[in-house]
Amino acid sequence: MKGKFIIIDGPDGSGKTNVMYGLAAHLRKQGKKVFDLKDYWRHSRSLPEPEDLYMYDVILSAEPTFSLVGGAIRDELIRTNKRHYSTLAIATAFSLDRLILYKRIIIPLLEKGKTVIQDRSFTTSIVYQPILYPPIQAEALPLKKVMDLEGNQLALKHRPDLLLILDVSPEKCIERIAKRPKKDYTVFEELKIQRTAYNRFMSKWFRDMFLKRGSKVAYLDAGKSRQVAINQAIRIYENLVKK
Repeated sequence: MKGKFIIIDGPDGSGKTNVMYGLAAHLRKQGKKVFDLKDYWRHSRSLPEPEDLYMYDVILSAEPTFSLVGGAIRDELIRTNKRHYSTLAIATAFSLDRLILYKRIIIPLLEKGKTVIQDRSFTTSIVYQPILYPPIQAEALPLKKVMDLEGNQLALKHRPDLLLILDVSPEKCIERIAKRPKKDYTVFEELKIQRTAYNRFMSKWFRDMFLKRGSKVAYLDAGKSRQVAINQAIRIYENLVKK
C-alpha cells in the first residue's frame, strides 16, 4: 500500500516548520511512531538507510537536507556572501540534493506505506529559482530549465498527495524573520523577493501544476496565529486520510 506524502510550503517566515511539528504532535497523540529526519541530520550530518526507518509510521523531512549536497547548499551556496553563486549552480545543487533524498528515503518509505511530511521540496524551486536576484545574477533562470533538472523531474513524478501552502503577507514574513534568534542570512530574505515569491505561490499556474497531477492543494491562513494554521492542517490531513 502506497503511503501518504504531504509537502508544506510557503514564503520564508510563513511558519512551515511549526505546522509540520504541530501535525506531527497530533499524529503522536494517535499513537503513531514519528522519526524526525531534521533532528537526525543536525546530529549526524548523514542520511540513514531506508530500512532503518521501517519501524516508524511517520517521517519528518525537509529540503534542503543537512547532509552531502544539502550541507553545501545551507552552509555555502545560499548564504549572503561575496562569492555570488549563480542561480543555475544553486538550482542544480538543489536538484541533486532532492534526487538523493527521494531515491534514498522518500520513495522507498512511501512504497512501504509510510507517511512522509516534508518542509519544502520541488515546490520551492519552481517558485524561487526563476526569480531575479540582482546583483547576484544578470538574468533570471527560466522555469523550464528548473523543471528539466533530473531531481525536479523525479519529484514531479512523485508529486505530493497533499500540498499545504501557508498564506502569510510578505511584510509579516519579513517581520517574523527579523525576530528569529538564529539568523540564516540567505539571499532570499528580502521584501522584494518575498513579494514575488508570495505571488508565485498564490498563482493559478502553480496550483494547477499539482492539481492536474492528482495532488490535493490547500491554502492555510497562517497570518493571524500559527496554531490556527496547525489546526487547519490537521483537519485537512484527517479528511485526506478518511478518503
